[in-house]
Amino acid sequence: MRVAKLFNEFFNSEKAGGLILVFATIFSLFLANSAFSENYIKIWDYDIGGHSLVHWINDGLMAIFFLLIGLELEREIYDGELSSFKNASLPIFGAIGGMVIPALIFSLLNFGTETQSGVAIPMATDIAFAIGILSLLGKRVPLSLKIFLTAFAVIDDLGAIIIIALFYSGSLSVTNLLLALGIWGLLFILNRLKVCNLIPYLVGGVLMWYFMSKSGVHATITGVLLAFVIPFSKGGEKSPSFILQHILHKPVAFFILPLFALANTSILIGSDWQSGLGQSNSLGIIAGLAIGKPLGIWLFSLLGVGLGLCVLPSDLKWKNILAVGFLGGIGFTMSIFITLLAFDSEAMVNSSKIAIIFASLIAGVIGYVFLKLTLKTQTDDEEEIPV
Repeated sequence: MRVAKLFNEFFNSEKAGGLILVFATIFSLFLANSAFSENYIKIWDYDIGGHSLVHWINDGLMAIFFLLIGLELEREIYDGELSSFKNASLPIFGAIGGMVIPALIFSLLNFGTETQSGVAIPMATDIAFAIGILSLLGKRVPLSLKIFLTAFAVIDDLGAIIIIALFYSGSLSVTNLLLALGIWGLLFILNRLKVCNLIPYLVGGVLMWYFMSKSGVHATITGVLLAFVIPFSKGGEKSPSFILQHILHKPVAFFILPLFALANTSILIGSDWQSGLGQSNSLGIIAGLAIGKPLGIWLFSLLGVGLGLCVLPSDLKWKNILAVGFLGGIGFTMSIFITLLAFDSEAMVNSSKIAIIFASLIAGVIGYVFLKLTLKTQTDDEEEIPV
């Protein structure tokens, strides 16, 4: 199977980035609950230009993260696993199931309550964390399983982005939105004229981000929109899309996402934190991520194959799909991001973050152990086959 160099680079950067995210989260939780707690939490509230530091991270730097996700999605569509329906169908079905079932579980527990706006929290997968854990299993992981995980994680992140744009935006300023979309249209024309210099696209992207932030639509959406007007050409190493994706890999994996983790897990955990896990919102998040995600990914993949719309790769078994589905239950970055948009109450945000971390830990451990056991069995079976 031919795998593009850029996919390997993306996978490897996410692998290392996932491990760094683990340490950043543990470090942040430790400081937030230590003797340095008050000063540490104040760091993220520091005012810069009328906004807190955490605001600039979540609305500014995360737009760059979404730009990278958009570039990866563009590559997958033009020259990757999503370039043909046959290749794309299995992760597409898996991603749909991984969004629908968690949302249904959360809704069953929260419909008609003040927390129903958190329905999208358990719908997304943290690519960095999921790939980071998968990488711990080394060479025993089939390439097709790595691609399946990466593809469905990118697809359901796209789903989360669409949900953010549609349901988690503020009051709409039509003028600013039209200005942002007008700039996007100009950049699209540059793309059609085969202008390959990155500078006008990046300058236009900054302007687009500014007007989008003033429009009421969440500014991070700019990243994805910008990705799709940056020329892909033939996808070679000289294409603007390839160059920018290559440039962004390490800053996103080793700076932006760890900084996001530090800023958004500075949670002061009270003595009664366990009681918060029994609230309907927390139960919906935990059940949605730890149960709904693997069940939805496995069930919808099985349905797609059963209907003849998908093909299970020959080197994979259904237990592998279920096992990697648990890794899909690691929601962390995107789930926390949606939490910040869904709730205004600091107490609700903090209890949701604790539930996300708890659920992601459960899903990650089960996924790792399940994969380790099933892949070891498959490797042993293959070695017993006579040559």
